[in-house]
Amino acid sequence: MKDRGLSRFSAAALYVFLPVALLIVWQLLYELGFIRALLLPPPSKIADTFLALLMSGDLLRHLGISLLRVIEGFALASVVGLALGTAIGLSRALDRSTDLMIQLMKPIPPIAWIPLTILWFGIGEESKVFIIFLGALFPILVNTIDGIRQTDGRYVELARVFETKRLRFIMRVVLPGALPSIMTGLRVGMMIAWMCVVAAELIAAPSGIGFMIMDARQMMQTDQVFVGMIAIGATGKVLDVLLRMVERRLIVWKAEYR
Repeated sequence: MKDRGLSRFSAAALYVFLPVALLIVWQLLYELGFIRALLLPPPSKIADTFLALLMSGDLLRHLGISLLRVIEGFALASVVGLALGTAIGLSRALDRSTDLMIQLMKPIPPIAWIPLTILWFGIGEESKVFIIFLGALFPILVNTIDGIRQTDGRYVELARVFETKRLRFIMRVVLPGALPSIMTGLRVGMMIAWMCVVAAELIAAPSGIGFMIMDARQMMQTDQVFVGMIAIGATGKVLDVLLRMVERRLIVWKAEYR
């Protein structure tokens, strides 16, 4: 029992060692005069700004607005990506007819859609959600298609032998087998959705964490820029942990390599 406790402590120490060491070196370089606070503020200054924004409520307000936009765009991308990915994975004809379009659109960065998005949706919430939707869609779509295609052929033959109905076959064989790939797509899609929120909030946004970062940049408040970046990273980490928990619940047979 004691060995297990020590092992957990060692794992936790190893987990935070690199970030803590980086922060210490960063602070020391500032104290010795090797870096300028205007260009790269020390961790102590960033911590003070973080607490000030947290106590004033500005950080939570901007973060909450961005989180709502990310959830809306991600939810829409999940519904479309899972439905379309399943259909394409199951239909060879649909796969052939959509492959070129998907391959052409997939490499286009979401920020390149901003001019068209403004023309289509204006500068309201719809345009921001659409940019986030585009960023999250293709990882979910592609991973769903790949997961469906990787269904074990033995199970397919067994379903044919027992003359399993198509809907039951999809729900009981295809989708459970594709779940690991689907969950990977959802996790990647969520991370890209957070990456896109800053680009989405370039569209005349009066609020949001991306707006806070851009406003701080214009005012040369580098410490506030770092606070916004840290808030995005920390929130993304929390959401990824939640998706991992869902993954462990759904895919109990998946063994992790250690």
